[in-house]
Amino acid sequence: MIRSGGRILVDQLELHGVGLAFGVPGESYLAILDALHDSPIRYVICRHEAAPPNMADAYGKLTGRPGICMVTRGPGATHASCASTRRPGLDAVGSS
Repeated sequence: MIRSGGRILVDQLELHGVGLAFGVPGESYLAILDALHDSPIRYVICRHEAAPPNMADAYGKLTGRPGICMVTRGPGATHASCASTRRPGLDAVGSS
């Protein structure tokens, strides 16, 4: 069976104990979204590009666990790059 890059990423997140990720769904990372569908990782859908990095930041500060943020290129990536300096975590920026 051939795994997609999205499946490999989600498998590694599961392996490292990630249980929650925040993001705005976008076509630039559909392989990750497809892999999350079959994963125990809970994906919180946000309505604005500024929300996922801020939610991941708050989650990281409150729990001490890395905040996972998934965004598309453009405004989502800009917001994520500004917030990522404040927390430990992972920002996955989709690109086609």
